[in-house]
Amino acid sequence: MALAPMANVTDAAFRRIIAQYGKPARPGERGGPDVMFTEFVSADGLVSKGRDKLLVDLMYSESERPIVAQLFSGNPEKMYEAAKLVKELKFDGLDINMGCPDRSIEKSGAGAALIKNPRLARELIRAAKEGSGLPISIKTRLGYNKDTLEEWLPELLAEKPAVVILHARTRKEMSKAPARFERVKRAVEIRDECQKTLAVKTLILGNGDVMNLTDACQKAAETGADGIMLGRAIFGNPWLFAGGERSDLMEPSIETKLKVLIEHTKLFEKLLGEHKNFAIMKKHFKAYVEGFAGAKELRMKLMEAVSASEVENIVARFIASQ
Repeated sequence: MALAPMANVTDAAFRRIIAQYGKPARPGERGGPDVMFTEFVSADGLVSKGRDKLLVDLMYSESERPIVAQLFSGNPEKMYEAAKLVKELKFDGLDINMGCPDRSIEKSGAGAALIKNPRLARELIRAAKEGSGLPISIKTRLGYNKDTLEEWLPELLAEKPAVVILHARTRKEMSKAPARFERVKRAVEIRDECQKTLAVKTLILGNGDVMNLTDACQKAAETGADGIMLGRAIFGNPWLFAGGERSDLMEPSIETKLKVLIEHTKLFEKLLGEHKNFAIMKKHFKAYVEGFAGAKELRMKLMEAVSASEVENIVARFIASQ
């Protein structure tokens, strides 16, 4: 079970909170994501003069291991150099983003644009392998304008990556259409067919619309996937990975949620305050503060806050008034 990389969401602060609160509720149970990924980072930027500004996105703590650095690029030479840096930073793996639909990223030949350029995609995988010596994973989609899984996936498998993470939508569908996990099942079948000649077992992880670990375990069982990556389900819910297969039953009290909101905000300010806009926390405020009496009014006040101390005062007043 993997934590998805999400820009301006799964940053160093939030990952530390997830590592802390994603632990199992009872002794002896497994808990927490089996692997975490950083936000995506430009490989080209990491080998440019602007490198220092990007290194904050590769900040991590030991509590987050195993931790994988996600990079994007359309340039194999720059991917090779950035991969060497990833190795120096002692990451456990390197993931190449081949699914992001952002047009500015696609213009450089990276992200989802690579689905239309299998030759370049394969060159990037080889460059990442040679530069880092680490396990290489690929996060991608079913296709670009249409589903081309039968043609696209074998191209990736030919380079023997450790993992292919399949967001079960096309680039054109973005996140608007329902994820099609029957195509994840087909991806497993394609992997098994290719395995006969490639003599390597690339793991297949499914991704898209997964609500909780119960849902994830069911999707893994139905598709035969080796694992599932969860993304949007983590919003406002750092406990997501804590309850084993019954994560849907984990429901912290309102006061607990609000206290963790404060802790998260303070950690964001401490680790990232000098590098990122405090407004990034607002999407988290929306997720933490919902589904209880007075939530709307509290949210509105939090949206006006500009510091962790202000957030703490607003929440303290709310709790005291209950």
